[in-house]
Amino acid sequence: MSDARLSVFKTYKLYVGGKFPRSESGRVYEVTDSKGKWLANAPQSSRKDARDAVVAARKAFGPWSGATAYNRGQILYRVAEMLEGRRGQFVHEVADAEGLSKSKAAEQVDATIDRWVWYAGWTDKIAQVVGGGNPVAGPYFNLSTPEPTGVVAVLAPQASSFLGLVSVVAPVIATGNTAVVVASENSPLPALSLGEVLATSDLPGGVVNVLSGRTAEIAAPLAAHQDVNAIDLAGADEALAKELEIAAADNLKRVFRPQPVDYARTPGIERLTAFLETKTVWHPTGSLGASGSAY
Repeated sequence: MSDARLSVFKTYKLYVGGKFPRSESGRVYEVTDSKGKWLANAPQSSRKDARDAVVAARKAFGPWSGATAYNRGQILYRVAEMLEGRRGQFVHEVADAEGLSKSKAAEQVDATIDRWVWYAGWTDKIAQVVGGGNPVAGPYFNLSTPEPTGVVAVLAPQASSFLGLVSVVAPVIATGNTAVVVASENSPLPALSLGEVLATSDLPGGVVNVLSGRTAEIAAPLAAHQDVNAIDLAGADEALAKELEIAAADNLKRVFRPQPVDYARTPGIERLTAFLETKTVWHPTGSLGASGSAY
């Protein structure tokens, strides 16, 4: 009897609304490593998949944005725990995706997990940095507080398949937004595996939705979608970014333009604040008794 056996190849699927559908179009495309070796067939998302992801993100927005910032931080930290437990898988996938040695890929994965923890720590602190009381003239309390923008379409960086991915996704959801993520076109596997981690963590379904396929094909309907509130163009080239900005202007989306980023460096809070709205409330202080003292 022969000991030879056939390997069981991994089937990669989209992550939409907490579930793992194949593309409704039935299409897939070949994903290869840096040397052209076949790695997997990834789902090639359609416009319908993009619209379905927006519906899921909108449904999840109310409960997610309404959760306490501390609770969101706990959930994000749990995701980091799950990433740590699957570290070996991601080292392998990042090494293949980016043509790195195993040691270099391990450094990338460790930095990615640390980046996720970093953003988890910001969930209940960002309001103290960008909000607060305003010293206005007159007998008023004047308070400004940040609120999430809504559904954010995120074009993940093309070259940094995991560290760059987390660096653009984590700040969006840390502040209470929900996300529709378009994975790196040529290196989507780490992003699709991240969907598996999110599904087995405490993150509610629909908060993050991951699509793979042709970036321009998926991004176009997202930029024009009336129920998408903002778009991060990190993974778009100059020509595509210009086209998407024009489409996004139709319903006044917030647009975070592509720019050179060293994802290995500790980020500032620019991406945290990019998808926040500021709500300012005026309230009369009132009067206490005949003495005229006020509070």
